[in-house]
Amino acid sequence: MKSVMIAEAIDIKRELYLSLLMDPMSGGPTFVYSVKGGMDIEEVAHTTPEAIFREPIDISKGPSPQQLLTIAKNLEFRPELHSAVCNELAQLYKMFINLDCTLVEVNPFSETADGKIYCGDAKMNFDDNAAFRQKDVFSLHDPTEDDPREVAAAKFNLNYIGMTGNIGCLVNGAGLAMATMDIIKYYKGEPANFLDVGGGASEQQVSEAFKILTSDKQVKAILVNIFAGIMKCDTIANGVVSAAKKINLSVPVVVRLAGTNVNIGKKILSESGLPIITADDLDDAAKKAVATLSK
Repeated sequence: MKSVMIAEAIDIKRELYLSLLMDPMSGGPTFVYSVKGGMDIEEVAHTTPEAIFREPIDISKGPSPQQLLTIAKNLEFRPELHSAVCNELAQLYKMFINLDCTLVEVNPFSETADGKIYCGDAKMNFDDNAAFRQKDVFSLHDPTEDDPREVAAAKFNLNYIGMTGNIGCLVNGAGLAMATMDIIKYYKGEPANFLDVGGGASEQQVSEAFKILTSDKQVKAILVNIFAGIMKCDTIANGVVSAAKKINLSVPVVVRLAGTNVNIGKKILSESGLPIITADDLDDAAKKAVATLSK
């Protein structure tokens, strides 16, 4: 920990939920709000979905005074507070647009005993594509708070998210990565990560991805699942072999290759002298990866 935030304590009378997000359903910004704040909004959505309101906003016009008043009324504010609440909502929307936010979630959106409105706590997400014009915002990022594996992956343009399982996954393509994690779960295994090396990864990127996987002490097996198009199976195979030899591989590795140069890739693996387990398809690969954990 490098810093501590100190804030004034407030005497909260009511805890409400208020968020503004980019909503694919409405094609623009949408206020999502509820009188049931200060708790898990997903649980509210599950148990009492009627308590959650949505107000889509025309991004070319912004919220109308009537829309803001509707939100204030649905949040059950007293009439004498409507003007202050509408002003807070308008300022929230202005900040959302000006800072290229994808989400601003205020929970709780608080009313105090003396009739004041506060943001009790908030979460904000920003569009990475707007980093070039939001330099002040993105300069606040503190990499020491990040997962070191994700930091290492980002250096090589790898998409990595750590999880809690014990089967490391190295896959090309986000959709295939999700399917790989799903089928591991289907066969009673637990994926340790999401790792997408992309469609055009180099041998070095594959090698670095392998190092990241094996640096995770909870990983007891690795599943490599590649469907090559632009990427070539021999590039993947060379990267896997190179990394395995450098790090003195100690966990079983299951590799499924398909697509461009698949036969060359399989030949590289078979002639590597490494105890790599090959699989014919994703189903076979998942079964074999999970089976290695019981040995």
